[in-house]
Amino acid sequence: PLQILDDGGDLTHWIYKKYPNMFKKIKGIVEESVTGVHRLYQLSKAGKLCVPAMNVNDSVTKQKFDNLYCCRESILDGLKRTTDMMFGGKQVVVCGYGEVRGSIFPLFPPFPTGNSIMDGFRLVKLNEVIRQVDIVITCTGNKNVVTREHLDRMKNSCIVCNMGHSNTEIDVASLRTPELTWERVRSQVDHVIWPDGKRIVLLAEGRLLNLSCSTVPTFVLSITATTQALALIELYNAPEGRYKQDVYLLPKKMDEYVASLHLPTFDAHLTELTDEQAKYLGLNKNGPFKPNYYRC
Repeated sequence: PLQILDDGGDLTHWIYKKYPNMFKKIKGIVEESVTGVHRLYQLSKAGKLCVPAMNVNDSVTKQKFDNLYCCRESILDGLKRTTDMMFGGKQVVVCGYGEVRGSIFPLFPPFPTGNSIMDGFRLVKLNEVIRQVDIVITCTGNKNVVTREHLDRMKNSCIVCNMGHSNTEIDVASLRTPELTWERVRSQVDHVIWPDGKRIVLLAEGRLLNLSCSTVPTFVLSITATTQALALIELYNAPEGRYKQDVYLLPKKMDEYVASLHLPTFDAHLTELTDEQAKYLGLNKNGPFKPNYYRC
């Protein structure tokens, strides 16, 4: 391969461990997930990143539509498809409040955390509420967020699912023991039954709910794929020396280009700056219009 297009960093790490000599020919890595980007920064910090890498997860257009707006729809879709449950009267705890916080907004109206407090949500420790909640959703990008201790203390029929990374956030392995019984009740839905008869409803065996139990809208896939394609082209065509062995954000001009390509879908039209306005703001009329640190 001349380039790596990765999601979660697994392919990058596999090649790094098994076939490190391949990096002599690889021109760059493009990574689209929160966790994969985190792993790239870890490699970079340790001085082990052998080629330039492009972090497209933090491209604003991709992040807002994929991580925020898409998750907001797919979490409801996935829960409804798998459980046919009614959301009214349910208490939900969401572990994590990053860009995937879109998962939260359709689940309950704002009520009286940083960002989560100001958006109207209670900020609690999982241990404090685990006995009362009806649904547990993980979206941290971390591992062992919901442990066996938490699972033991959950109420009967609590629904547990993951919107974060791979299948690491919920300690599913701890549930595969002789004293617990697994019952597959439908596709992607398991009842894990304790000796006293208590059961929890585990969705997709702890894997990503939005990929296992739902679908990703073609519009979001278009944005993500366009961003990835531009990143691959940029790394491949870049003159030698432009990118070092480090992690880079997609240039803001390309991020804005992806957004502009998708505006017609909404019948949206931008007013072009006049020469006088562009000069006043110190901008090129063709962009980029915002600095790299601008996140909206």
